[in-house]
Amino acid sequence: MEYPMISFNGGRPEADGTYSEQTKAGMIGVIIHEVGHNFFPMIVNSDERQWTWMDEGLNTFCQYLAEKEWDYNFPSRRGEPQYIVDYMKSDKSVLSPIMTSSDNVISLGPNAYAKPATALNILRETVMGRELFDYAFKEYARRWAFKSPEPADFFRTLEDASGVDLDWFWKGWFYGVEPVDQDLVEVDWFQVDSGNPEVTKAAARAEAQRRAGTISKQRDAATKAETVVAKDSTMKDFYNSYDPYAVTDADKKKYQDYLATLSPDERKTLETNAGTNFYTLSLKNKGGIPMPVIVRMQFEDGTDSVARFPAEIWRFNDVSIKKVIATPKKVTQWTLDPFQEIADIDTENNSFPRVAAPTRFQLFKQQQRFGPQGPNPMQQQRRANQPPATQGSGKN
Repeated sequence: MEYPMISFNGGRPEADGTYSEQTKAGMIGVIIHEVGHNFFPMIVNSDERQWTWMDEGLNTFCQYLAEKEWDYNFPSRRGEPQYIVDYMKSDKSVLSPIMTSSDNVISLGPNAYAKPATALNILRETVMGRELFDYAFKEYARRWAFKSPEPADFFRTLEDASGVDLDWFWKGWFYGVEPVDQDLVEVDWFQVDSGNPEVTKAAARAEAQRRAGTISKQRDAATKAETVVAKDSTMKDFYNSYDPYAVTDADKKKYQDYLATLSPDERKTLETNAGTNFYTLSLKNKGGIPMPVIVRMQFEDGTDSVARFPAEIWRFNDVSIKKVIATPKKVTQWTLDPFQEIADIDTENNSFPRVAAPTRFQLFKQQQRFGPQGPNPMQQQRRANQPPATQGSGKN
């Protein structure tokens, strides 16, 4: 019986027997990867020369999962969505769809290894869920063991075994080069007007107090100068003591008359939604690939919550949509893709209100005219190319 031989070139320690963390991780990773090829494409015998991703991509995905079984904090180079962002934001002239023969791909590593592995990880974590994806992926391996599947067989099996329509996903991630870029353009805030004067007038009073703090009124109060009305009480009339925000009997009667016009269902709806905050999120798909929308809400009381909407949210308009979210708490900050799940290439447009991200820079120190080795040759050449100074132009 003949046994295959696998040669590992990585993982070599230093002469003194020590090794870096990178060397250790590289050795573990390459062993997992190369042993994994015994299954993809040796048992599930795809044509790796034509469909490289069915060999390297699927195997890299399995490698990513196996590395996490070694250590949850294993420094995997491929699999996490955030690691493919730089490749997906590259100029389209240097990008090829995953469904491209390896002979025609410029960057085979990101294209055939990293991007398909990332796509499968997104399917598992965000689109389908671990349990459903794992079942469908294992079913593909079972059905096509000792056979020669093509891409359509892989796509069809995952959909058939899971019962999930993934046409949109294969089109975006495997047949195109468009990136993911969701933009949270704006958030509008609404509340139901109950008509209850106890509520509406209290809100009006608070708003009036907020608007009263103008710079002019602040400076008037600081001068402590007496006005005519303050000096002479005979100048005061009814309106100097009138409170426009006090609830009157007339207000209460008007409210009761309004309630009498409502049906029992309408009154229940009014009571149920009193105090509820309705937010309309305006979203744009700037990148091209429609993806699930994951949004974190940070509330006024310091707590937070995450809402998830499947990619079908874009089914009627894959460019621009609006989504209404109702919550009893007031939201102070909205953030898309808070857990880096979808490989969004631009996170600066993922928040509302916008959150400024600092750009790092270093202090620049101008190079000295003369270094320790004498005049800088490049500076000498620049001076030689300059026209001579005009006589008398210098200062005495």
